Amino acid sequence: MTEFTQNQKEVFMREALKEAQKSLAKEEIPIGCVIVKNGQVIGRGHNAREELNQAIMHAEIMAINQANQAEGNWRLLDTILFVTIEPCVMCSGAIGLARIPQVIYGAPNQKFGAAGSLYDILSDQRLNHRVQVEAGVLEADCARIMQDFFRKRREKKSQPNLSRT
Repeated sequence: MTEFTQNQKEVFMREALKEAQKSLAKEEIPIGCVIVKNGQVIGRGHNAREELNQAIMHAEIMAINQANQAEGNWRLLDTILFVTIEPCVMCSGAIGLARIPQVIYGAPNQKFGAAGSLYDILSDQRLNHRVQVEAGVLEADCARIMQDFFRKRREKKSQPNLSRT
């Protein structure tokens, strides 16, 4: 398995944050993901559920699809997935099915996290594929983009709708 320095991990997490910015620009929940093999990004993704009207268009799913195409294979062996927020149950399942050996995420997901917060699918001994998980890379930056998004959404909802007057 490839070992990266803390600086290298932060470089790739910043790439994932760039993907999250793409979601943010479209008023989507700002989560971004990149998949790295041999020091090169082979898959990128960002949340696009609203844009594409597809419930499964999470950042990890988009990045896995792109990496599968780049590799010409459904198995993503010798890769590392970097994602800004802890993967959900669906994405954790996809990560395991794609045989991705390592996940590095920024901030925990207390409401939907399946890599240690609510569930621990990626390291569940009952499954045939386990994933090495590291949390906390650029955690403050990854958490901040989500917190700002939801704060602005709440503020927008609390403002009176002036178009009805």
